[in-house]
Amino acid sequence: MADGMSHSAAPHPTRILAIAGSDSSGGAGIQADIKTITMMGGYAMTAVTAITAQNTMGVQGIAPIAPAMVAQQIAVCVSDIGVDAVKIGMLHDAEVIAAVAAALAPLAVPVVLDPVMIATSGAALIEPDALEALRALLFPRASLITPNLPELAALAGRSFHGTDSMIAAAGELAEASGAAVLAKGGHADGARITDVLVVPGQAPLAFEHARIDTVHTHGTGCTLSSAIATLLGRGLPLAEAVGEARAFVFKAIAAAPGYGAGHGPLGHQAVRGDDLSSRSP
Repeated sequence: MADGMSHSAAPHPTRILAIAGSDSSGGAGIQADIKTITMMGGYAMTAVTAITAQNTMGVQGIAPIAPAMVAQQIAVCVSDIGVDAVKIGMLHDAEVIAAVAAALAPLAVPVVLDPVMIATSGAALIEPDALEALRALLFPRASLITPNLPELAALAGRSFHGTDSMIAAAGELAEASGAAVLAKGGHADGARITDVLVVPGQAPLAFEHARIDTVHTHGTGCTLSSAIATLLGRGLPLAEAVGEARAFVFKAIAAAPGYGAGHGPLGHQAVRGDDLSSRSP
């Protein structure tokens, strides 16, 4: 090379494809995915499924991307750069879900599916018929599904009162899909939060931490799922990947800049993926 330097000496970052909607405010969606993957030492690629007009107060508008264009974004990234893991976020309708499922069919890499159905503000982000398409086409393809409590309740068709009922619903979803399920308990009441990892055929694994007193939680689900995907793409075992990804989220929440009048964004820029010595707050 003309500069006398060999680029082959540098380690290759893990290639992560994030398939999700764009968040104009930068806190969640594709923007949170890119920030997380990059800060964790990965290489972020994207397939944008929808453009949203939103801020910390909520989602003001959604413009879906044509399913064929979503599939084309996936295909060109995979064929040229390659991929080590996939993170799936907001998929607005059944047609784009079918297109994504078909585009991912040839791949044999970990897939982390964050079933984004309800925004932090409470806004619905998915059409009713898309739920059944998710169950039929993408849940069986996923390595890990990461619903929060409202999403798990929507998938189970019932509400929850306590960790035992959450574990039962997560177990049902895991058995039905064949995927591992990380049920996130942040929407439950109490001073401590319990997330539960359920792998088909294994005993549930609980991750517990003190509730962080903050409104700056916009994009936590996107951040967590992207962090897990990056670590799985690097070859970490699932439980270890979940633990490290949760540590990343805690640090990003602690570093939140305080922007906006509602649910503000996390401080991704302050957290390095190789500095996760503190596993929980």
